[in-house]
Amino acid sequence: MEQTALREVEEETGLRVRIVAPLPSISYAFVQDGKRIHKTVHYWLMEPVAGDLAGHDREFERVRWVPFAEAANLLTFATERALVGMAAAALTDLSTTPEHVAAGAAAHQTESSSR
Repeated sequence: MEQTALREVEEETGLRVRIVAPLPSISYAFVQDGKRIHKTVHYWLMEPVAGDLAGHDREFERVRWVPFAEAANLLTFATERALVGMAAAALTDLSTTPEHVAAGAAAHQTESSSR
């Protein structure tokens, strides 16, 4: 799962990253085309090691760094806003460890169908 997340982050953002720490996953369900879909999104705190945001996937209009406080205001769901707070807290905790100096959060999504 981690290798998939690393690949997707590079494809979507133009950045090569390394995983610093896991963050909580978010699970939810929705109905699409009459089927109930269960989705779990896995998150990690990540540190960029190479690349450039200019190389982001054209699927996205804009990819940019924002402060944690601003990121929370850009998100729709309370669970995502809470996750940004957890990422900020984790980064603060990790900043006391010399090898962890900067981080960004990214997600990998998995889906399974159920009825």
